[in-house]
Amino acid sequence: MSRDFSQRYGYGMADAEIAMREDAPDDLRYAVAEIARSAGMGPGAIRSIVCRVLFTAPNRNNWSEYPNIWEEVLGLLDACEWFKVYDIAEALWRALEHDSGRQQLFQDELNRFFREKGIGWELKDPDGIVFRGGEAFAAATSEAVQILQSSGRDTAANEIHEALRDISRRPIPDRTGAIQHAIAALECTARHVTGEPNATLGMLVPKLNLPRPLDTAVEKLWAFASERARHLREGRSPEGAEAELVVSVACAVCAFLAKRTV
Repeated sequence: MSRDFSQRYGYGMADAEIAMREDAPDDLRYAVAEIARSAGMGPGAIRSIVCRVLFTAPNRNNWSEYPNIWEEVLGLLDACEWFKVYDIAEALWRALEHDSGRQQLFQDELNRFFREKGIGWELKDPDGIVFRGGEAFAAATSEAVQILQSSGRDTAANEIHEALRDISRRPIPDRTGAIQHAIAALECTARHVTGEPNATLGMLVPKLNLPRPLDTAVEKLWAFASERARHLREGRSPEGAEAELVVSVACAVCAFLAKRTV
């Protein structure tokens, strides 16, 4: 498959600041269909998947691929709920699994679109479309999972996966669940490091030998999670930025503890 000028010569736009998650702009609705077409799918195949995801019958009067079926596809994408656009993108990507090259093309192009347009999602194998934070968030979460798995702390790594799954839910993210799982990963790591499998994180912080004021920061993180996620009160649900911060910090501390004890 041929590449365009910027890809051949290594030119690219800087990632735009993330400005959108709970929406699907017109450009994305069009891009999903166009990227699928560039990956080798014809309008008929695309329509079949779009109609399946939307539980919509295809228009029997549309027989020709162009312009009829193609215009039908664009119309369906234009009219559906914002979160269904992401469901459709996932379904199109999974439909290409028989051809790894074309599937990778779809994944690369959609992720490039997300980055250039400041959309806070990312298409990842094998999870599908997941939450994409800033550079610090991406670095902290991916490093933590890698280090925890390589050091045999699979339970803690799985809690991070669950945190990412919760914060990625559509149309309504489970930010409370994301915070709970992130703190569970940190607590699990702390228990493993100290050899105390039944203690709470609040009890373990003084035994972790964290440099000051990081020890105080972790204590406050535990207190924040307890108030906003573990013992909820009406009107105190965590905001998106708060959930992203807690997950990032918890992952960073997990990685720090795991690296120090490898």
